[in-house]
Amino acid sequence: MNLVACGGNHHGKKETKIVNDNSELSYKQSTPEQLYNNGIDALKTKHYKLATKQFETLQENFPYSGYAPNAQLMEGYAYYLQNQHPEAVKQLETFLQLHPNSPDAPYAYYLRALCYYERISAVARDQQSTLEALSALNDVITRFPDTPYARDAQLKVDLCRDHLAGKEMYVGRFYEQQKNYEAAITRYQRVILDFQTTNHVAEALHRLVEVYLKLGLTDQARKAAAVLGYNYPDSKWYRYTYEDLKDNHLVTTKTEKPTGTKPNFFGRIWRSVTSIF
Repeated sequence: MNLVACGGNHHGKKETKIVNDNSELSYKQSTPEQLYNNGIDALKTKHYKLATKQFETLQENFPYSGYAPNAQLMEGYAYYLQNQHPEAVKQLETFLQLHPNSPDAPYAYYLRALCYYERISAVARDQQSTLEALSALNDVITRFPDTPYARDAQLKVDLCRDHLAGKEMYVGRFYEQQKNYEAAITRYQRVILDFQTTNHVAEALHRLVEVYLKLGLTDQARKAAAVLGYNYPDSKWYRYTYEDLKDNHLVTTKTEKPTGTKPNFFGRIWRSVTSIF
């Protein structure tokens, strides 16, 4: 988004300067244009707290000014630049509620999504922010599909889904280590069924084979291995799985994988793999 200031030394007018005096009197003597330009100048010089104050004061003292809508949006942007994401979200949602048809609405939705996205934590921690980011990013894609914001949002959606799959794998491995095999299977299956386009599916299939072998469910292990071999024949996880099956005397050659299968093989064979739980 372009930061546009409207002040200048034109027709004998004095050029607007950043107001460093935070007194109430100083603000009341300012015009909406001066406050807005001060805020923009503060943003450009990375004085984000000052920018926030300028935009906030404009809204409080001149709520019906033509500058007020932009001040609402730019205050949200200033909060975002300070990594004050909850405050930024609140401000952006106020802007969108009051100006849903604004030309800047796509940007406001996108910036709101970024606030959630940048709060995503490591997979070992709670993933509420990831879920919120996913929802907000999908809002951008649904509402403004033909914008650059939507294209970038789609890339971030894929990263969010990969992150959520990583969380499921983290929990699944924990359950497996604790020998809570049924819970581990549930997590691995969720990755395979709900996050098929992520980078975690091959490992999830391999871990399923591990668990099935520990439970003595050799038929299920072979079926899961077949799905892995068909879909990820060159992955390290298939090599690990093959070695596990060989150690359990369940294969004799590495060529034991489905051939001539139809495109819907994954769905058909997976139903038989998961039918035990």
